[in-house]
Amino acid sequence: MRKISTKQTICICLASVVLVYSCKINYPQTSMSYTLVQTPSNIENGKRLVFGSCAGCHLNHTTKKLTGNQMHDLPRILGVLYTANLTNSKMYGMTTHYTDAQLAYLIKTGINNHGHLIPYMLRPNIADADVNDIIAYLRSGDAAVAASDTSVGKSHLNFFGRMVIHTRKPMPYIPDIQRPTETIATGKYLVDIMGCFHCHSKGLSSLNDLHPEQSKNYMMGGMMFKTPAGQKIYASNLTPCATTGIGNYSPTDFRKAVKEGVTPDGRKLSPPMDKYEDLTDEQTDAIYAYLRTLPPAHHLVKGHVETKAK
Repeated sequence: MRKISTKQTICICLASVVLVYSCKINYPQTSMSYTLVQTPSNIENGKRLVFGSCAGCHLNHTTKKLTGNQMHDLPRILGVLYTANLTNSKMYGMTTHYTDAQLAYLIKTGINNHGHLIPYMLRPNIADADVNDIIAYLRSGDAAVAASDTSVGKSHLNFFGRMVIHTRKPMPYIPDIQRPTETIATGKYLVDIMGCFHCHSKGLSSLNDLHPEQSKNYMMGGMMFKTPAGQKIYASNLTPCATTGIGNYSPTDFRKAVKEGVTPDGRKLSPPMDKYEDLTDEQTDAIYAYLRTLPPAHHLVKGHVETKAK
């Protein structure tokens, strides 16, 4: 019998790992029942949540609808990724192929209606009422989600991309979560479910979706993004550091930055932080109040200028 060399053994092992990780892994789907409550107030709150969380990736500035975009930040070595069409299109709309229960399960766990993990939108700590309101809005006839029979492209992740995805795990479905009522707790909750910590921490690979504050460099900024034109931009430090963060921001400064996309020194923020005008003043103030409780981290983000402490 021909002896297999150590080099050949290593190659076989590596090929086996690639094969396993490049295959699709199936997870159990939901069998729960779900009753959607769809009132004008539910839809209004759902719209705020969708535009505060989902629109950053799904709002197409050409169609002016949630028809999806190419994610230029994904390294080409991993493949090509497009966000889903969230309109009510029967041809291309993702949500039209889901039951309300499946959508609720996807939002909290990341498991889609085929049992595959979609690790970009995990919200395990979101309140049940807010899940309902997001679905209520996505099912509404609002202009941004009205049927749009267009596709921006089809995602194709190669085996390297699929290996990266398989390093993430689904989140547990935690039922009966209530919205917080206290201001700072509300701010912490919004930073979580709006995904603020996704961009303003170290990187996607070190996020802790279940316990966001345990994410590496939590809210210290620095994550790099690319615009469609290829320009590199870096997420800001949102800790209350007076020279590298938002320590010099007043509540009014912060509100203007979030809702109008303009910093106190007149700098225009880049998408998706160019405007969150659908947030209420109370929600914006709650986020500000929470961020002020974080330890001030002196972390000068690339491309940013250190300011003088007041």
